[in-house]
Amino acid sequence: MHEPFRTMLAVGGRTNSLGRTAEVVRAVLADRSRLEELYDCLFEQDAWLRMRAADALEKVCREHPDWLEPFVDRWARDLGASRQASLQWHLAQVYRQVRLTAAQRAVAAAWLEQLVATADVDWIVAANALDTLAEFTRRGEFSGRRLVTLLRVQQSHTSKSVVKRSGTLLAEFTDAR
Repeated sequence: MHEPFRTMLAVGGRTNSLGRTAEVVRAVLADRSRLEELYDCLFEQDAWLRMRAADALEKVCREHPDWLEPFVDRWARDLGASRQASLQWHLAQVYRQVRLTAAQRAVAAAWLEQLVATADVDWIVAANALDTLAEFTRRGEFSGRRLVTLLRVQQSHTSKSVVKRSGTLLAEFTDAR
């Protein structure tokens, strides 16, 4: 019998550590049928457990983005309203890696755009949302003009790293126009 992921992900030493996330990733990579169990952990009461589950899903996605594609519509519906920054930034990373239909990409882009419409957003969320929108723009799947507008908004972020990242992307996308 397998140890439940919710048990494995609940253990983490310090609350902000990844704990046994690497073990969970290895277990899913060895047995794809456990992906649903991992997805279900995104809805646990404990925010740290949810963060570890999102991290594990993103790491699985790096190896097998196609495995996460069946979840795209579900997570847009189930997690799109989440205010938990760690879920938002991991979801932004996954959107960048999976193959999306035009309709799914429109939903993802609208959600990402909403996240970075103001500078009052978690810095890691902002960085990952901008990177994903930039990738969509490079592929011709998101408006460069809209991206430039969002990048200018993020120039007033309190995080120096977000300001720097948005400046780098502004240089890329304003030179290309």
